Amino acid sequence: MGNSVWICAGAFIGPGVTIGEGAVVGARAVVTSNGEPWTVVAGNPAILIKKRIISE
Repeated sequence: MGNSVWICAGAFIGPGVTIGEGAVVGARAVVTSNGEPWTVVAGNPAILIKKRIISE
């Protein structure tokens, strides 16, 4: 699991699945494949909701 990852309550991350840096996993999401860095995923099965863009 990468740094700055936020996994909300009740989310299921399958065995061997990696969540990329800065990603957010929505509440009760079911993640069965590797998550891209700096994205938001949610649902069952989890799908991409949006990409996170951090401006400095």
